[in-house]
Amino acid sequence: MTSSSFTALFLVALGAGLLTRLWLARRQMRHVAAHRDAVPPAFAAIIGLDAHRKAADYTVARVRVGIVDVLVSALLLLALSVGGGLQQLHALTAGLFEPGSLGHGVAFISAVAIVSWIVELPLTLYRSFGLEARFGFNRLTPGLFVADAVKGILLSALIGLPLIAFVLWLMEAMGSLWWLDVWAFWLVFNLLVLLVYPSFIAPLFNKFKPLEDGALKNRIEGLMTRCGFRLSGLFVMDGSKRSAHGNAYFTGFGAAKRIVFFDTLLDKLDATEVEAVLAHELGHYHHHHLWKRLAVIGTGSLAFFALLGHLASQEWFFSGLGMHTAGTAPTLVLFALVLPVFSFPLTPLMSMWSRTHEFQADAYAARQAPAQALVSALVKLYRDNASTLTPDPLYSSVYDSHPPAAIRIARLQASAQ
Repeated sequence: MTSSSFTALFLVALGAGLLTRLWLARRQMRHVAAHRDAVPPAFAAIIGLDAHRKAADYTVARVRVGIVDVLVSALLLLALSVGGGLQQLHALTAGLFEPGSLGHGVAFISAVAIVSWIVELPLTLYRSFGLEARFGFNRLTPGLFVADAVKGILLSALIGLPLIAFVLWLMEAMGSLWWLDVWAFWLVFNLLVLLVYPSFIAPLFNKFKPLEDGALKNRIEGLMTRCGFRLSGLFVMDGSKRSAHGNAYFTGFGAAKRIVFFDTLLDKLDATEVEAVLAHELGHYHHHHLWKRLAVIGTGSLAFFALLGHLASQEWFFSGLGMHTAGTAPTLVLFALVLPVFSFPLTPLMSMWSRTHEFQADAYAARQAPAQALVSALVKLYRDNASTLTPDPLYSSVYDSHPPAAIRIARLQASAQ
């Protein structure tokens, strides 16, 4: 392949993906707005028209911000690649370190990350202090935002810089099959993060306290006994200091497994509903969804790293994307930037697989707790989180990791009969 033909292929893929995203976004906005003034019959008795309209307006507003994000990201990608931005950053950082050295590679990758962060910062601020605040969800203060940003930067420096340096060293030292070593390291590192995140990283940003003794804890412990599930603890997180959205999640694996409830979630649901939500999460573990996803991601990433190993020696790959200097760091940066462009067609497949897992977890929950309790909990979460009940079917099939509300509730109600 020549550099010019690869440039053309890249631009066509980027343009096609961009137009598809914008078309889907327009469909979503039009569909949600068209159903704004009528609550779906299945929810008419439990969700008011005002709450339904708020969800519609919130959804449309988020999609509009998403459109801006897509356009900004596309322009940034063009500026960095065929626009020559990466080449300029590479030359700039060469003035700080010996060209082609390990330090130069780390500085170059860091510079790209900093530029991307600065470009994305205005939208990040608007999401919290504009969009989320307008709909009553934001509780993040400017001081807390700055504190989070500083902690994130420090973590990136303490963990990310040595990580980048080691990967670049592997690429230089391990011969023609370096991509296999990098893949193995990447896999081990991600498993390590899953292990240490709950105890060492998450507490840097939020406070976690054990769930207090009482009826709720007894109910949850009874559920885990029935399900044969062991974990290291039940915790409540102060999610309310950043957002009014409610949530719950599992984190960690092995001996480090723990259940975390947002305090906002416990304020909204009763004990039976919390038990049902937890039963759904246990369903994911019962069906080994975490390990299945890790297996698919691990296998897919092996293919991507093999492709990376091939592209590292192809001059057309670099020159076709505006880089006139090859090397380990440019290889990593270019691949990371263009991979989403070419992998976008996989999005609906991954979304469909995720929705299948959600249906399986719902079915498991309906066997371990009252299905109607999960229905009640989901309806409250849809209402309080302003989640639309009427997404565009095509948009939902491409992007949504969870089934549409109407379909999900209908299945649960059928299982309760």
